[in-house]
Amino acid sequence: QVQLVESGGGLVQAGGSLRLSCATSERTVNRRVMGWFRQAPGKEREFVAAISWSGGTIHYADSVKGRFTISRDNAKNTVYLQMNSLKPEDTAVYYCAARFPYATSYDYWGQGTQVTVSS
Repeated sequence: QVQLVESGGGLVQAGGSLRLSCATSERTVNRRVMGWFRQAPGKEREFVAAISWSGGTIHYADSVKGRFTISRDNAKNTVYLQMNSLKPEDTAVYYCAARFPYATSYDYWGQGTQVTVSS
């Protein structure tokens, strides 16, 4: 069974940085597209970033372009989200997710990690 475990969340001041990690427990997740999503209180879950298995294809939400960087280390079965220039509106629970390349939806999700950005 695929398991995703996020870590690295916390409280940071506006303008600061955090790096989230998503560790997986099964090697086959390496063939999957990995994504980061977030959900703020009272709002729907939204897409943040995604990276293909090779790392050659990356997508970002417009709201984080130029500030966040997604990367992966397949040897460590880990995906990262480097978040710089954080804003209070980035406050949310951040989730890691996985899907097969041609799937239309993500089928594996982590439990989430809280990111709080103070003004």
